[in-house]
Amino acid sequence: MSLVMGRRCLAILSALAAAWGAEPAFRGVHTMPNQSRPAVGAIRWDAWHGDQGVPGQAVERALGPKRWHNRIPFFGKAVSDTQVEIRGYSQEIMDQEIAYARHAGLDYWAFVTYEPDNPMSLALKTYLASSRKGDIRFCLLTECGKWGTPEAHRPKVERFLKLMAEPTYQKVLGNRPLLYVGFLRDDWLKGWGGAEGARKLFDAFRADAQKAGLGDPYIVLMDPNPQRGKKLADALGLDALSAYATQAAGNGTPYAELARHAERFWEQCKATGKQVVPIAMSGWDRRPRVEHPVPWEKWQQPGVGIEKHYVAPTPAELAGHVARAVAWAKENPLACPAQAVIIYAWNEHDEGGWLCPTLSEGTARIEALGKVLTPRP
Repeated sequence: MSLVMGRRCLAILSALAAAWGAEPAFRGVHTMPNQSRPAVGAIRWDAWHGDQGVPGQAVERALGPKRWHNRIPFFGKAVSDTQVEIRGYSQEIMDQEIAYARHAGLDYWAFVTYEPDNPMSLALKTYLASSRKGDIRFCLLTECGKWGTPEAHRPKVERFLKLMAEPTYQKVLGNRPLLYVGFLRDDWLKGWGGAEGARKLFDAFRADAQKAGLGDPYIVLMDPNPQRGKKLADALGLDALSAYATQAAGNGTPYAELARHAERFWEQCKATGKQVVPIAMSGWDRRPRVEHPVPWEKWQQPGVGIEKHYVAPTPAELAGHVARAVAWAKENPLACPAQAVIIYAWNEHDEGGWLCPTLSEGTARIEALGKVLTPRP
């Protein structure tokens, strides 16, 4: 796509954002969720800060080649055929993202959580500062390693509790704050003295939350292996299973097979006997990262596994898959008592999973979602 076309598309997207922004401004928190359908959320991984840090620079480099410019989010631009600039950390951009998410019918974002001074926290900061934050709720998605060590975890726990006290924090089952935890590594467990020590961490966290009047957190373990997830969730006293993403290493495989794989994953989780938050996949295509590995994926060698990807969904295919996730949750109330769904992802552009409008697609994906997700009050 040419730079001129990109600018025209950005102008169109900005006009749409302005139109949606004309809706009533934030007037307080939605205290009564719509019981007609499950709450649908999307994962936010917010590396789109370009010059502000290493992750931002890495994803700009990954999306630099022209063949990946179709993935540039609406607030980015193609500088040349080999360079992009994606700086998504302004209040104006966040407010537009909120308007887009509301138009799509999303109910919450799950922010992958980092330290307050990390550039990866800029999006959460601008969300919390937005006058429109009441249009979409939020929750935390924490890597287990981010909980720290037995000797130095209290400041992290206190920050999580403070964020859960925010008026727009997503609750399920009445008054239970929704919390995702994932990327549970054996070395982290070992540092806590094994599962028994880690369980004490989560038990204490629950007690602290209830003491603070926040309700008993509904903690969802994200693990791509249902059997491992079941074992760990039971050992740690966690409530439900899901995944950050699930895929079967497609080889240029149609999106329909990725959707079927995710839908089989729901049933596999259910078969363990644990509660489930079904994960819907908006895509999986890591080729930009395979060509230009990011610093934190030290295992990735340039070009190795370039064939492993799925074809991007059409907006209708994506919306259909999300609609089936919602229907599955409604049809399985015993397995899915929280009545929540999570989508990978709002903005994993370089990994091939996004809902956020792009310069090439415009708002097609969120418009398709808006047709299948009934509005919430």
